[in-house]
Amino acid sequence: MTTRLTENRGTAAVEVRGLVKHYGETKALDGVDLEVRQGTVLGVLGPNGAGKTTLVRVLSTLVQPDAGTARVAGYDVLREPRQLRRVIGLTGQYASVDEKLSGRENLYMIGRLLDLSRKDARSRADELLERFSLTEAARRPAMNYSGGMRRRLDLAASMIGRPAVLYLDEPTTGLDPRTRNEVWEEVQRMVAEGATVLLTTQYMEEAEQLANELTVIDRGRVIANGRVAELKAKVGGRTLQISPAEPAQAAAMAAAITEAGLDGVAGAIADPAEGVVNVPILSDGQLTAVVALLGARGFSLAGISTHLPSLDEVFLAITGQKSTPQDAQDANDPDDQQRAGTARDDEKVEVAV
Repeated sequence: MTTRLTENRGTAAVEVRGLVKHYGETKALDGVDLEVRQGTVLGVLGPNGAGKTTLVRVLSTLVQPDAGTARVAGYDVLREPRQLRRVIGLTGQYASVDEKLSGRENLYMIGRLLDLSRKDARSRADELLERFSLTEAARRPAMNYSGGMRRRLDLAASMIGRPAVLYLDEPTTGLDPRTRNEVWEEVQRMVAEGATVLLTTQYMEEAEQLANELTVIDRGRVIANGRVAELKAKVGGRTLQISPAEPAQAAAMAAAITEAGLDGVAGAIADPAEGVVNVPILSDGQLTAVVALLGARGFSLAGISTHLPSLDEVFLAITGQKSTPQDAQDANDPDDQQRAGTARDDEKVEVAV
């Protein structure tokens, strides 16, 4: 499959400027700007109804924006939708497969729609069935698959054409840990081969595992972006955790740090139950001064460590809402059952394999 993107390698695979989409009085997208560099994964986070699925639907040509521009793999979303569909893949929040066809027939059909030869479509179907542990069920009708198996088949279908840009909208919701790891490995393999991925997720572990950069959307607007470490540093910086040799000294240690004015913005906090003291650290100089102070005051230390806030804490701090493991489909979005990436609407495909 050829893509315009490869003719100008190094440009952004996805470029969005001022994207707006209304559903009645609700602004699902309210001037969204973002870029996804070629060969990387952009994680898009946000609470329910933030606009994540609407963004994916616009970028996959399933709905038209009311304003703004978007280019994907070098193609304009509005002016070149047919060409664009041939170089993208999409897995929505719910599995979308033909239940009357077998797993192998589903993948073969998508391969042929994407202009793979009969031989290549069969080969690629068998390859993905193996990767997603579906080989034994390959000839069974999809209607007899479990929910997790249908999800894996849907993911395989989105990848069969080796798309230049792949949209994964909550791709591992409802999957068991083993299958989730298989999906992660396949995404990482595709990115290593040059694909670009836009991933929406509410699994913080998934975002940290896969995403090179993150964009946080809330109420249709981008409210933060950057690498994981950068976002963590923005919302809280480092925390110094001190373990005194004598846990009972935690309170006295915290008081000494406070008296010396080295307790940071939120103050030194003693945790008697854990026998530790937590101190917000704003600079390397402060960290060095705290350790020196405790030594000068005669405190014995069992250990010290620093850590950044978790991605869950970052999400809560930025959006003011708790993250949930399963994000319902964006509010006011129409049902996400269609698949982008089919080659020609009027093409008839031979399914027998």
